[in-house]
Amino acid sequence: MICATVEAFLASLPPNRAIAGLDLGDKTIGVALSDLRRRVATPIEVIRREKFTVDAAKLLALLEARGAFGIVLGLPLNMDGSVGPRVQATQAFARNLEKLTARPICYWDERLSTVAAERALLEADTSRKRRKEVIDQVAAGYILQGALDRMAHMGRGELS
Repeated sequence: MICATVEAFLASLPPNRAIAGLDLGDKTIGVALSDLRRRVATPIEVIRREKFTVDAAKLLALLEARGAFGIVLGLPLNMDGSVGPRVQATQAFARNLEKLTARPICYWDERLSTVAAERALLEADTSRKRRKEVIDQVAAGYILQGALDRMAHMGRGELS
């Protein structure tokens, strides 16, 4: 189920279950997970993209193994808020994923998440090679943390 709002997404979640954040790129999918109380996002993995069926199988197996219930998918809007080809590709990915899982899915504006991730990695004096390896999962962490902060601000992020 693709939720129209973060509020609808939150209402569809059971208590004390982690949620995943995804940074969907052309070549990789960055994955982050929340804690059970949905307060902190932790970058966990980068999935190298092959084709949708393989990518979805890897992703869903990872979410199952980690006990993640919901999915926050970064929506790559243009800086002016308009929709471009990357948004359309992300929405197509979500529609196809929705057919394979009962997990609720919501979108989160990911503008500047990769910039923030890059800045954090530079401040941590991460080598160029290592930054390239982890940038997508760190960006997924920023996407998920933004959604978690919004849910907490709504006063219902914990649902315990």
